[in-house]
Amino acid sequence: MALEGTPALQRPGRAKLYNRTKLLIGITTSSLSLLYIVIVVASGLSRIAEAWTQHASPNRIVELLLFACMLGLGQFLLTSPFGFFSGYILEQRYGLSNQTIRGWAWEQLKGLLVGLPLACGALLLLYTCLERFGILWWLPVGTVLALFSVLMARLAPVLLFPLFYTFTPLAEGPLRERISRLCQSAGVDFRGIYTFNLSKNTKKANAGFAGIGRSRRIILGDTLVHDFTDEEIETVFAHELGHSVHHHLVTGMAVGVASTFLGLFIASRLYDWSLGIAGFTGLTQLAALPLLAIWLSLFGLVVGPLMNILSRRNEREADRYAVAASGNPAAFVSALRKLAFMNLADPEPHPLVEFLFYSHPSITRRIREVKGK
Repeated sequence: MALEGTPALQRPGRAKLYNRTKLLIGITTSSLSLLYIVIVVASGLSRIAEAWTQHASPNRIVELLLFACMLGLGQFLLTSPFGFFSGYILEQRYGLSNQTIRGWAWEQLKGLLVGLPLACGALLLLYTCLERFGILWWLPVGTVLALFSVLMARLAPVLLFPLFYTFTPLAEGPLRERISRLCQSAGVDFRGIYTFNLSKNTKKANAGFAGIGRSRRIILGDTLVHDFTDEEIETVFAHELGHSVHHHLVTGMAVGVASTFLGLFIASRLYDWSLGIAGFTGLTQLAALPLLAIWLSLFGLVVGPLMNILSRRNEREADRYAVAASGNPAAFVSALRKLAFMNLADPEPHPLVEFLFYSHPSITRRIREVKGK
C-alpha cells in the first residue's frame, strides 16, 4: 500500500514542531522531577515525611514503602499532566493516535501495575543492601540488577510484551520466505517472526529485535506489514537482523551493566560525602534517600548522551548490514522515508539535539549514508 507523500520527506515544518514539543515536554518533565527531589531534601519535607511514616508504623519495611509512596505521589501529581499532554493530547492533535482516552488510560494503568512491583522490589533491594553492606551497598545492588536485566531480556518477550500487545506468527508466504532466506544466509536461528497489533494504539510503524536465547525473536508492527511493500519490509528486517549479527543486544547489555555499576559506585561516594553536609545521620535514614536519588539522576543525565553515541553507531552498522544483505538500497531508502513520514520524524534535527537525545541518527543522515553521499 502506497502512502501519500512518501516519495520525499514531507511535512518537515509540522514534524519539527511535533518533535520540538515532545522534546520540550520531556525536558520539562525531567527537570521538574529533579527539582522536586531537590526541594524535598532542601526544604525538610523528606524529614517531615519520615517522621509521619515512623509514627504510622513501627515496621521498618512498611515505613520505607509509605515514605516512597508519599514522595512518589507528589512527583506523580506534578508530572502526570505533562505525560497526559505528551502521550495522548499531542498524539491526537497530530493524527498519530488510534486510542480513545479510555484506551490510553488502560495502557497507562497496565504499565503502572507492571512497573510498581518492580520499583518496590528495587527499593527494598537498595535499602536492604544499605543496611547490610554499608558503603559497599552499590556492589550487591549492581550485581542483582545485572542478573535481573539478563533475566528480563530472556522473559520479557514471552511474559511482559503480551500484556500490552497480541503477537501472531508471520503468515506463510513470499514475505516469510524472504525473511527466512536472510536468516539462513546470516546463519541466525530465530525462535519466531511475529507481527503485533501496534495499530491499536498508534498509526506509527515500527519493528524490533527482542529477547535472548530461546526467546529471541523479530517483531514487526502490523502497520509496517500493512503499509510497506515486501521489499521494504525485507530491508527493515535485514536492519534488525544486523543488530543480531553484530551482537548489539549483548554488547548493549554489557555496556549497560558496566554503566550501572559505575553509576552506583559514583552515587555511593557522592551520597556518603553529602550526608553530613545535608545534615543527615546515616546511609539508611529514610529522609536521606531522596539525596541518593538526586545523585543517581544526575549520573543518568550525564551518561545518557554517551549511551546514545553507542546506539547511533549500532544503528549505522545495522543500516550498512541491511543494504548489503538485501542488496536493495533503493527499497531501504524508501522504507526509511515511509517510517519518517508515518512517525512524523524530524528529518534534520539540530546537531546538538541529535547528539544529546537521539538514539538513532536522523533520517536524512541515514539516507545520505545509505546513498554514499
